[in-house]
Amino acid sequence: MSTSTPRSIAIIGSGATGYTAAKVLRAEGFTGSITMVGSEQAAPYRRPTVSKELLTGTKSIDQVQLGNPIDGVDVRSGVTAVGVTDSAVLLDDGDPVQYDALLLATGSRARQLDLPGHVFTLRGVADVEPLHADILRTGSLLVIGGGLIGCEAAAAARSLGAEVTVLEAASAPLNRIAPTAVSQMYRDLHADNGIELHTDVAVTSLETLSDGTLRATAQDGRSWSAGTVLVSVGSVPNVELGVDMGLEVGSGILVDAEMRTSTPNVYAAGDVAEVPNRILGGTYRSEHWNGAVDQATRAARSMLGIPPGDLDVPWGWSTQHGINLQFAGWTGPDDEYVLARGSVADRRFTACALRDGRLVGAIGVGYPKDIRQIRLLIASGDRVDRSLLGEDWLDQPHAVVR
Repeated sequence: MSTSTPRSIAIIGSGATGYTAAKVLRAEGFTGSITMVGSEQAAPYRRPTVSKELLTGTKSIDQVQLGNPIDGVDVRSGVTAVGVTDSAVLLDDGDPVQYDALLLATGSRARQLDLPGHVFTLRGVADVEPLHADILRTGSLLVIGGGLIGCEAAAAARSLGAEVTVLEAASAPLNRIAPTAVSQMYRDLHADNGIELHTDVAVTSLETLSDGTLRATAQDGRSWSAGTVLVSVGSVPNVELGVDMGLEVGSGILVDAEMRTSTPNVYAAGDVAEVPNRILGGTYRSEHWNGAVDQATRAARSMLGIPPGDLDVPWGWSTQHGINLQFAGWTGPDDEYVLARGSVADRRFTACALRDGRLVGAIGVGYPKDIRQIRLLIASGDRVDRSLLGEDWLDQPHAVVR
């Protein structure tokens, strides 16, 4: 690692990670050149709104921009980095960007399925208008994938008046982050709003019918049809530049606690980065808003030789049919969940996730302060006795959720 402050910094990626890093660099007094390269034409915006307010049309892209332009930052929108040398980022417009330090904030892209026919994916603002228009044109949407984005898009389409069906390969929606009781709550929530949700569905084919609708057929012979099909089966980190550069790559570009990659003066943050988990050990990749902002802040400080501090315990949220779910830590479907407040049936609750007797996360609706406090408990690194979970801030006796 270079011990000198860089004179020029290049940032590949103009989303929340890239924008936050540039903002923090200036806030920390960096006066050198900053160039931010983004393949999207839009100015930096709040990506979580893509499957919510932008898709419903309740907000415009101008209303969800991250903030004002940052002083002295050269933003190159609509251009793509095609290669990186030891000192320059090569762009598809032929105008390279010189750097002393580089931040890879390349994010991730929607995972594709090998299915014929015209299907949509939903990852960025460029995906919104075509999908929105097609939903209005056909009046029906089939969502393949019952994760966060798929369920949010389903709720958005239903609010537009479309008939909506969701197909999930797993045994429950939101199964990566939620226990059985919360997954069931979302089954009921979608049903209450007129959405069909089917689980244990392995879609094997997609065909266009004579009337222009699309029919998805599952391995077990079941089939569903709709005028519009959205594939929402997760994301793939954009690690290609890192691979070409010879960086160490696992599920993402591997970084240390200061967001440094295996190559000096090259950093990575956001969806593309695989970061150390100082609480549970190992590594993880965060695909949520706070992870992008937090990691970008650490990377910017690290570039300037400022101790970046520990990464926050990750958290995220999802809004569906007016219900705002929050989750923190590293929740999983096989954890033990302890109901600490409220009632899942009432859709207002806090549940703690324990693994081998250790507090590892939380999930809840309606009690954001609880989620913040649990994050602090997890961040402390101390093992928390089950009986202590309710003594200081929880009202009800413990009850197992699942």
